[in-house]
Amino acid sequence: MYKLLAKLNKLLLPSFTKQGLDISKAKKWQMAIIGYRAYVTKRALSN
Repeated sequence: MYKLLAKLNKLLLPSFTKQGLDISKAKKWQMAIIGYRAYVTKRALSN
C-alpha cells in the first residue's frame, strides 16, 4: 500500500529539493508535505 502511495506522491506532489527550497525558510504547508512524503517513503522502504 505504501509503495503505491509513494509513487502517487512522486507524480502529484511538488518536489521541493528540485526547486531548491531552503528548509529553514519553508512555510508550514511545505513542511507538512515534506514530512508526509518522508513518512510514506520510510514506510514504503521498510515493507
